[in-house]
Amino acid sequence: MRTGTTARSIAVTGAALLAITACGGGGDDGGTAAEGGDGGGEKQVNVYGTDGNMGNALGESFTEDGALAGMRGTTPLTELSGDFTDRLLAIDPNLQDFNYAGETYDAAIITALAAELAGSTEATVFAPYVNGVTSGGTECDSYSSCLELVNNGENPDYNGVSGPLSFTDPGEPAEASFGILQFGEDNSLDDSATEFVIAGDAENATADEGPAPADPNATSTDPLVIGTLLPLTGNLAFLGPPEVAGARLAVQEINDAGGVLGQPVQLVEGDSGDASTDTATQTVDRLLQQNVDAIIGAASSGVSLTVIDRITGAGVVQFSPANTSDQFTNYDDSGLYFRTAPPDTLQARALADLIIEDGNNTVGIMALNDPYGTGLMENTVENLIDSGLSEDSIQTLTYDPQAANFDAEIQEMVDFNPDAIVVIGFEESARIIEGLNAQGIGPQR
Repeated sequence: MRTGTTARSIAVTGAALLAITACGGGGDDGGTAAEGGDGGGEKQVNVYGTDGNMGNALGESFTEDGALAGMRGTTPLTELSGDFTDRLLAIDPNLQDFNYAGETYDAAIITALAAELAGSTEATVFAPYVNGVTSGGTECDSYSSCLELVNNGENPDYNGVSGPLSFTDPGEPAEASFGILQFGEDNSLDDSATEFVIAGDAENATADEGPAPADPNATSTDPLVIGTLLPLTGNLAFLGPPEVAGARLAVQEINDAGGVLGQPVQLVEGDSGDASTDTATQTVDRLLQQNVDAIIGAASSGVSLTVIDRITGAGVVQFSPANTSDQFTNYDDSGLYFRTAPPDTLQARALADLIIEDGNNTVGIMALNDPYGTGLMENTVENLIDSGLSEDSIQTLTYDPQAANFDAEIQEMVDFNPDAIVVIGFEESARIIEGLNAQGIGPQR
């Protein structure tokens, strides 16, 4: 398995790969040929999404079969074990997707282990231990097995359910697993077509394992209190259920193993809303009043940017399972911001590789005008150019998600007539794709 770029998962069968090529388009059947090309018919534009819209929630906006057929995209995702998804379903039997459930679960586990190592539930005391929990030391893959190492005076190297962690000095994954997903004829994700790739390089992980562990027999009368700032409402609400389930499962399993420093972990849940409301600010104020030591969230990079100073300024850890904007890599967070989600620099590599491997020579990118959308767009363009595409073969635009319509942006794509269109957005992506379909340049078959 290569690092530094992407590597195909050997778990994908040959039949699945053939199906992906046929539906996703690699140019072999005229899908990316010029209009009236090898296939003798109209040009089939390949449409790609990213983590903000590559979920079954997008398909629920369409009633006509085939409206999303063959649309592919990337999302931070590892091949979750059946055991883990069963445990999640025991928490919430209604889960339809598991996006970011593993990342949320791991954020809580890492927080608890850092507090154990520090012998303290004070965020400013345990935060310096967070990166070391994921790198160096002795490998372990559950809270209970890692806790046993801590109790023996050892430093754990937690390998999480969300894939390789190995945090860098800024507190984010040096490498990450991504799922390449594809919609089927029923506008739902076709699980049989899913591929997994790795982007990044574990060699970039921190060499600093953190301060020496505290007394392994330390206890505390002050319980670890974890708050959540996850999307229960707003344009990312479809991500809320799996993330909430991940947090609840982690806290349940931490407490089943004895809690942290002899006390059960307390979970205080809250809604992040979206960037168009002040829901997140209100939730953060409430969580801080309830003396939380760490806040898991937000999912949206834009939302996190509105509250990060409020959280870290209060001396509380913020640990996002889904922020991908590269603005956070060098953000002045006093060493209190972390994320289990990989930065856009890694997803952009996986997305660009997918686009190139599908044989696309011209690419249009439509991105939500926020830190997530513009950051992922810019990084993807850079990677496409590094892969050999010329600048004039790529056209980009940003859009306002609150716009009454996207007619002008869609017409710009019609005029450009690319082989591939990338839509980087959230729930508003459905209206954009409907418009692309109406103009004959969408995924609809």
